[in-house]
Amino acid sequence: MTPVRHHEAMAYVAGDPVHVALLGKGTVREVRNGGAYLVEVKGRLIVATADRLTPQDPPRKAARSKTAAVVPTTEREIGPAGAAPSLDLHGLTVDEALEAVNAFLNRSFLASSPEVRIIHGRSGGRLKAAVHAHLRGMMSIRGFALDPRNAGVTIVKL
Repeated sequence: MTPVRHHEAMAYVAGDPVHVALLGKGTVREVRNGGAYLVEVKGRLIVATADRLTPQDPPRKAARSKTAAVVPTTEREIGPAGAAPSLDLHGLTVDEALEAVNAFLNRSFLASSPEVRIIHGRSGGRLKAAVHAHLRGMMSIRGFALDPRNAGVTIVKL
């Protein structure tokens, strides 16, 4: 008689939301050989085996086509009336963040805003680095710099 295995290791693909034992929620970024996965947890990349991962329910997002641009929700665009418009990128992947930045800057140009604030956070630095590299390639902005009071925010002059 063959023993019954109660816990089969699940196969994951890039983009799957998972929980890493002792570390918390993360996202599979790459599948590696030997049952290992490259997982992003709290802005850091770790290698974990399938036995340390458990599946998470995917975040509830409105269905969208792959060609549709990511348009930030009104909750992401924050700030008091009269203040510089702000965009919060927390929780987005780099690709989603760059799409959101493009849409946000387009709306800000059309609204004739003199400057905007992009909130990318301080931990990890992946979003900040990607946003700054993207802004360096844009000829339509006058400049950008980190907020001297908060290193997790970039101020963009339009």
